[in-house]
Amino acid sequence: MAAENSSSGSPFWDNFCIPSHILVPDSKVQTVAHIPVCPVLVFVNSKSGGQLGVNLLVTYRALLNENQVFDLGQESPDKVLSRIYTNLEKLKLEGNEPAARIQETLKIIVAGGDGTAGWLLGVVSDLKLPHPPAIATVPLGTGNNLPFAFGWGKKNPGTDRQSVEAFLEQVMKAEEMKIDSWHILMRMRAPREGSFDPIAPLELPHSLHAFGRVSSSDELNMEGCHTFRGGFWNYFSMGMDAQVSYAFHSERNSHPEKFKNQLVNQSTYMKLVGTQGWFFSSLFQSNSKNIAQLAKVKIMNREGQWQHLHIPHSIKSIICLNLPSFSGGLNPWGTTRRSKGDFTPPYVDDGLIEVVGFRDAWHGLLLLAPSGHGTRLAQAQRIHFEFHKGATDHTYMRIDGEPWKQPLPTDNDTVVVEISHLRQVKVLATHDCKSRSIHRPLITGNHDTQEDDSPEEESIPEGEEWRKFGAADTFKIPDEVDIARFS
Repeated sequence: MAAENSSSGSPFWDNFCIPSHILVPDSKVQTVAHIPVCPVLVFVNSKSGGQLGVNLLVTYRALLNENQVFDLGQESPDKVLSRIYTNLEKLKLEGNEPAARIQETLKIIVAGGDGTAGWLLGVVSDLKLPHPPAIATVPLGTGNNLPFAFGWGKKNPGTDRQSVEAFLEQVMKAEEMKIDSWHILMRMRAPREGSFDPIAPLELPHSLHAFGRVSSSDELNMEGCHTFRGGFWNYFSMGMDAQVSYAFHSERNSHPEKFKNQLVNQSTYMKLVGTQGWFFSSLFQSNSKNIAQLAKVKIMNREGQWQHLHIPHSIKSIICLNLPSFSGGLNPWGTTRRSKGDFTPPYVDDGLIEVVGFRDAWHGLLLLAPSGHGTRLAQAQRIHFEFHKGATDHTYMRIDGEPWKQPLPTDNDTVVVEISHLRQVKVLATHDCKSRSIHRPLITGNHDTQEDDSPEEESIPEGEEWRKFGAADTFKIPDEVDIARFS
């Protein structure tokens, strides 16, 4: 058992430091002179951000009780949280007041890329913890869309004592905000003979791969089909943007030594935008890449009715967006502070997902303008994509930054992707938060007052069942998966 941190006794660090008997089951119960007002558990992906993850791990362990700081490369968060919360319940039954207070005020800090942050969100969502902790995200990845959406920035942070202290001060002041999560189900016809697996397991995002194929006893299973299920917090996208992301991830997996810092990663990504033809896709790519050619799309509107979604033939990328941060902080839906036509302002906790399309990368550059946005298509409770035999045998899809190459039907079979609202989890938001809550629309200090008045271009209820997000007992990342891919 490790000793208490080297800064023990400092009034500032006492606000966060958790006694070892809370963290280590069956250890000697200590007399607690000061119950922390903002107790934190820190999870660090040591493979994120080049050396930054390792350095941050060292700093937190030096300043806090090292038993409250965890390397995600060594221990999975579901095991950590199950162990600690079981111990908290045991201590509470024994009348331990500090344990009860700490459980009520506990917070989580996760340092890594968007994949790492989504992993922790999924774990907390699945475990159904008493007083589930709110989560603050340290941006150690390339895009850092999740941290940026809640005011934690998108630049990789400093790892020295002063930087960590400044971050913890923000954690103390941050407000809790609930955000929606979204369930995704993907179903495709099993081959008539042989054992052909339609997608190599490691090609799938970790959330879908973690669920694996739905078991024969699962209520979502359909005879004669391969069925996958998973979840996301930020976005699902399909088309050219996912193709560029897939090329980037393939290059990084082949040559990891070239991707050691955020600036190099972003520069490489922009080069791929050009070489993959995203800038001139509307001129030189066939109509088989158009979303309208690839899929029939239905949405369930806010009244709970299914309806066909018209997608303009020029659209080559479609994004189903939950948070106002995409591809490094851009907002595809744009800024709206009042209802416009059929659309209401986007909130992260209203049970609706925004659907927006893009023609090419030039169209995407509109997002750099204060009131820029893509082609707004819908706000929906559920979305249903149905793919039939067409002019192409594959497309590209992406969940929260993790892309894969999706086979499409080559005969009379069908591939179905359906997205539906799952439930909510708590995050911590700073005064610079870009996201807005339906309960507290003005929670943020975001001063983007440019109202978008530009004309539009071509234009399961929660609680029915407990659908696992896939991060707790069903989420077992295989040993052969390197968590560096989550950064």
